[in-house]
Amino acid sequence: MRDQTLKFHFLLFLLITISLFHSANSNYLNLRRGASISVEGNTLITSPDNSFNCGFYALPGSNAYWFAIWFTNSKDKTVVWTANRDRPVSSRGSRVSIRGDGTMVLTDVDGSVKWQTNTTSTDVVAAELLNTGNLVLKNLQGEILWQSFDVPTDTLLPSQRLTKNKRLTSLLRKGSFESGYFNLYFGADNVLTLISDSPETSSIYWPDPYYDIYTNGRTNYNSSRIAFLDDMGMFHSSDKFQASASDKGFGTKRRLTIDHDGNLRIYSLNNSTGLWMIAWQALSQPCQVHGVCGRNAICVYAPIPKCICTPGFEVINPSDWSAGCKPAFNETLSNSQVKFVEVSQTDYFGYDIDFQPDFSMEACRELCLGDSRCRAFTYRTWGEGHCYVKSSLFSGFMSPDFPGSTYVKIPRSLQVSKPSIFQGSSNTCEHREAEILVGSVSKYDSTRRMVRWVYIYSFCGALGAIELIFITLGWWFLFRKHGVPASVEAGYRMISSHFTRFNYGELKKATNNFREELGRGGSGIVYKGVLSDDRMVAVKRLGDVFQGQDHFWAEMRTIGKINHINLVRMWGYCSERRHRLLVYEYVSNMSLDKHIFNSNFLGWKQRFAVALGTAKGLAYLHHECLEWVIHCDVKPENILLDSGLQPKIADFGLAKLFQRDGPGSEISKIRGTQGYMAPEWALNLPITAKVDVYGYGVVVLEMIKGIKLSNWAVGDTDDHEIPLKTFSRTVKEKVQCGCGNSSWVDSIVDPRLEGKFSRKQAETLIKVGLSCVEENKSKRPTMASVVQILMECEE
Repeated sequence: MRDQTLKFHFLLFLLITISLFHSANSNYLNLRRGASISVEGNTLITSPDNSFNCGFYALPGSNAYWFAIWFTNSKDKTVVWTANRDRPVSSRGSRVSIRGDGTMVLTDVDGSVKWQTNTTSTDVVAAELLNTGNLVLKNLQGEILWQSFDVPTDTLLPSQRLTKNKRLTSLLRKGSFESGYFNLYFGADNVLTLISDSPETSSIYWPDPYYDIYTNGRTNYNSSRIAFLDDMGMFHSSDKFQASASDKGFGTKRRLTIDHDGNLRIYSLNNSTGLWMIAWQALSQPCQVHGVCGRNAICVYAPIPKCICTPGFEVINPSDWSAGCKPAFNETLSNSQVKFVEVSQTDYFGYDIDFQPDFSMEACRELCLGDSRCRAFTYRTWGEGHCYVKSSLFSGFMSPDFPGSTYVKIPRSLQVSKPSIFQGSSNTCEHREAEILVGSVSKYDSTRRMVRWVYIYSFCGALGAIELIFITLGWWFLFRKHGVPASVEAGYRMISSHFTRFNYGELKKATNNFREELGRGGSGIVYKGVLSDDRMVAVKRLGDVFQGQDHFWAEMRTIGKINHINLVRMWGYCSERRHRLLVYEYVSNMSLDKHIFNSNFLGWKQRFAVALGTAKGLAYLHHECLEWVIHCDVKPENILLDSGLQPKIADFGLAKLFQRDGPGSEISKIRGTQGYMAPEWALNLPITAKVDVYGYGVVVLEMIKGIKLSNWAVGDTDDHEIPLKTFSRTVKEKVQCGCGNSSWVDSIVDPRLEGKFSRKQAETLIKVGLSCVEENKSKRPTMASVVQILMECEE
């Protein structure tokens, strides 16, 4: 009996010892008052569902530690909150504890306080990490007295609120927890805003600073300021801004983060790989972020965003472009010692110490020379030349469609090379990305370059032939056995912004077995449908030419990143076996041609609104989309009108799926429509965004006249440009004979309006239309300049 008792006590002692040893090295569900966590102990506070951990966190290769919260199941243990982001502690002797007065304190090895909560209540009993990722201090009654959700860093988690006095602040750089210069917050106007707030400058870059609140789709009539990401992947803001993750739905871990590059993104976690997927981002063009490249630097696409220095300047820190570039010369120079170097298709945001419209470039140059503060001047060709004198060069941005150049003042003795980023035609209708080449100061011998590329092309050709066999067999097997591979799906989702994947059965049911046809064209047939959530949609069933996977995913890459009020929105897609379907929003008032060329015609106010809205949509495609999309078939039939008669451009991006001279291509259906095609098509010249400008010009002139110009042909002729030439010549003669008055306008405008229109707007629109249909594409304006001109006479 005594032996059994001794055995019992021994076993009990052993179990207690094992338990104590285990607990000393395991995670806590809470940290109680009077207890502490040390950096050496490697002890963590864990959420009940094990989604989040809280404790000491060190970056790879660093002896510094941060008290942080991170995702347990992400591959890189992604941090979502840090207490001491700008004040790391030592790897020895640092600890977190809850003191007797209820304050949670982080101390360094020497006992100095690096961070503490603002709680001094003796009611605090413990710190807990909730399943939401929120670290809280609670009292005995379970009430929250402090929470990490109230002091966010760079990340917003589902159910966390961003309110009036809170902001998200980016990391200074990748691989660091230091506070950066980009912030998300509610401004004084109640609008959710992204701002670059560096020591040298402060500049709002989202929503688009070029437009007002309402044009950006926001409102400032909201008494409370609140934004949050919900469990479905929807981001809501009280200023009426909304966004949704591409994989919207329950059951996925997500976060909203303002990244070190200044962009705001929703990320979704892939549980099987532990990797994050970009499910939405605020800016499709990263170079729109002000200050991302620092002072005297330019953001370019090559083809991914990168920074280069303005000619005459050199980078300060190659590992940190936010520091910008410094001049390689003494900036104190007399006029006789300076010259100007042209930086083509480049603008710098703000810092205009003078602006002069309708100015010659020589006068602009003299204006800069006459002001000692001037560092450069930008000359834009919007109709007449516009002159902007710059005192500083911040937020440089190079775009192939920027209508002008910046001329930088440098010493006459300094030899520099102008960056030549855009060679040839960057914007093409062919199935390829925008071609962007980065210029270099160095010059290479042309013969060496040719030999090098011949070698590379030969090697790639041989290698490609071998790979083609394996790729063909691999894709055939995967699609035949399993449908679309998960890797392709993941790739699509990364570049999409608001898609939902539908199955074929859903769309078949939504369209009542594809019963009600809305229209058909070269790309496929469109059917009317109603989704299960009662949304009216237009479902496009793509034709056989779209059956190839490369074609289909190319369209996804283009359309998936595009979202604008004047473009038909795409809600989702279906890709099952041979079925390829696209799901668009349903636009109720049919196409523009139904409201211009028959008895149910639009009034002048609506026509001008359609002209302006269409210009805005095309300007977005040409100047703001990362791929600089060209429509290639701008015509009234592709401009739809919503319930408020606002225009929405349809079928953008489809042209990228066709090769210009590919077998079976029909230029009348796919590559353009007679009467709206620019002369470049017939002359087989390189295609740029100016083909859309031409088509837009024809549409504008047709809206003004109220009839189809393509029906003006007299006699037998194959030249589809003759009717338009005749009309243009007639109008130009009337303009020249107008002698300063606008009486000639009445003879041009649709007589069905019975004189009820704005003469000023009509004259402006006529001149815009004529400039858009110039045979020489270099004389046509850009869509950005058209928007500017029309907005100046908007009533």
